[in-house]
Amino acid sequence: MSSTVSTSRGIHPPMKLGSLESRHSWPSSVPFGQPEQDFHDDETELLSVSWNQDYGCFAAGTSNGFRIFNCDPFKETFRRDLKGGGFGIVEMLFRCNILALVGGGANPQYPPNKVMIWDDHQSRCIGEFAFRSDVRAVKLRQDLIVVVLEHKIYVYKFLDLKLLHQIETLANPRGLCCLSHHSNTSVLACPGLHRGQVRVEHFGLKVTKFISAHDSHIACITLTMDGLLLATASTKGTLIRIFNTMDGTRLQEVRRGLDRADIYGIALSPNVQWLAVSSDKGTVHIFSLRVRVAGEDASNHHAAAQGPGMVHQNSSTSLDALISPNTGTNASSSLSFMKGVLPKYFSSEWSFAQFHLPEVGPYIVAFGAQNTVIIVGMDGSFYRCSFDPVSGGEMLQKEYVRFLKANKRRPRPASS
Repeated sequence: MSSTVSTSRGIHPPMKLGSLESRHSWPSSVPFGQPEQDFHDDETELLSVSWNQDYGCFAAGTSNGFRIFNCDPFKETFRRDLKGGGFGIVEMLFRCNILALVGGGANPQYPPNKVMIWDDHQSRCIGEFAFRSDVRAVKLRQDLIVVVLEHKIYVYKFLDLKLLHQIETLANPRGLCCLSHHSNTSVLACPGLHRGQVRVEHFGLKVTKFISAHDSHIACITLTMDGLLLATASTKGTLIRIFNTMDGTRLQEVRRGLDRADIYGIALSPNVQWLAVSSDKGTVHIFSLRVRVAGEDASNHHAAAQGPGMVHQNSSTSLDALISPNTGTNASSSLSFMKGVLPKYFSSEWSFAQFHLPEVGPYIVAFGAQNTVIIVGMDGSFYRCSFDPVSGGEMLQKEYVRFLKANKRRPRPASS
């Protein structure tokens, strides 16, 4: 096995992390062996940004520590500044006391082949994973720790850090992997062993499903909170597809554009009515979805008969329960009678709303409350935008914050 694990005095169960409401809650003498420093933002390089599991917070790894921000209302809730201690990965577990940390940057706080599990309640590292190659990503859920390397994924039990699964993947330099977060479903999605393939593990059901999602390599994936719907994009970046993870059926296809693009982020709204996509073209696209909320409408009475624990399972076993008869307002619906004549791309559904960013660097996206979209950039910018759920069109910028003046780039013209 190419990993080693060490732990200390036991793991406390996750609890609400009240200390993330304080900028100086971690004792400087305990966790990292370096005194806390005061840094100006112009001395700080932004190395990574990542959402927590419910998209209510995001973590920013920097060249001298990390910071955590609340999205609504926007505010910095915690920071740890270190002398020459960079973090390339900072993974939260909702808002609880557990964080997964991986060093990064020119002066990493830890070697990039190690994962440190930090417990803020105990003010110390409670577990350490060491590997023979650099860690590409870490994903957490309340019962699992998932460590992603370029060719392999390790799944550990959170309670005792015991190895549960090893998964071989195609080369995965982006560290693509996502988890479900409902207590009654345990689902992992990652690249398979073939180009364009996604592997889906239903751990609770002991079922593995391989989905041939694209002809090109996978560039971005995301799951719904229950893990029963999967959205994917390839390195070509023109199409985003949504699949039923139980049987691999393609439920819908939407089109970002005609020219190649690097997809940075895909987000599904909690009610699964909307999908957001960010790319290197400088535009965030919103798409209207035809997949139903679990347990809604026709599937509702059947799910109720089985009890609340079966709602999500039932929603995935019937395509009729997942596909809405309403085709929505996308451009393709009025052209359906001509699908045999028009080019293939006319059968894909085009975006419903758009927001044009002033810069084209990497941005990640998520849905907020009341038809809003949150955008966080590697240029240290935070945007909150609203879209009209009836008319669509250009989104309205509601809020802009420069949370870190780092990685400054000259603005370039945005394109769709």
